[in-house]
Amino acid sequence: MTLLPTDGPSTSGSTAHAGGEIARPPLARAVAIMQPYFCPYVGYFQLMSAVDLFVVYDNIEYTKKGWINRNRILQGGRDAIISIPLKRDSDFLHVRDRVLATDFDRTKLLNRIRESYRRAPFFSQAFPVVEEIVGKQEPNLFGYLLHSLRRICEYLGIDTPIAVSSSLPVDHGLRGQEKVLALCRHLGASLYVNAIGGVELYSREAFLDRGIELKFLRPRPFEYRQFGESFVPWLSIVDVMMFNSAADVRRVLRSQYDLV
Repeated sequence: MTLLPTDGPSTSGSTAHAGGEIARPPLARAVAIMQPYFCPYVGYFQLMSAVDLFVVYDNIEYTKKGWINRNRILQGGRDAIISIPLKRDSDFLHVRDRVLATDFDRTKLLNRIRESYRRAPFFSQAFPVVEEIVGKQEPNLFGYLLHSLRRICEYLGIDTPIAVSSSLPVDHGLRGQEKVLALCRHLGASLYVNAIGGVELYSREAFLDRGIELKFLRPRPFEYRQFGESFVPWLSIVDVMMFNSAADVRRVLRSQYDLV
């Protein structure tokens, strides 16, 4: 079914992280840097597809009310929240220092997703990927999320290299725009691409002063059939995968966005 246009990692200096990513990735022209999220929406994967190297923040504070460990799926024709429960801990810990709750019932979450999508046209192809992601026996939050991103990329044919922020030898005391600039300069980036939601956070002039062009990726609205109900947009990539073939999703990743 075709999508229709309408809308515990190691410290810096080590040779590798638990996920296998290299400590010093090849110099890249176009770079994107994002927090990790649990099965994020399609725009996240469009951003990954649009660059030469994708950096995932691990040494950034966990956002308690954000989307790092939760997302939305379709349930009964409406959007519903799913989440990965975490062990109670300080709200000021970095993502890489948070761990999953010991009583996280992976089977219960999988059953909920199964019941929501078992009649979807690409359930038999997509659900094994979801099973592997949710069922991963990884206690560390960042490791769990990184595995999910890698597995979805594999399914969708995204081959952009992924690096972990703390593995790059920059001043990790920097914050916000200055840290992004430091990472871009280390990676030899001439283009930095950010999600459209960050348009107010960065200055094009500051990037140009360092010889780096700044662009923002804006996903184009699109919709697809969801059990014949009114379309619910911008759900987890899980929803997209359940209702569309991997080949159709790849086409969306490559074309249904604008760089502004």
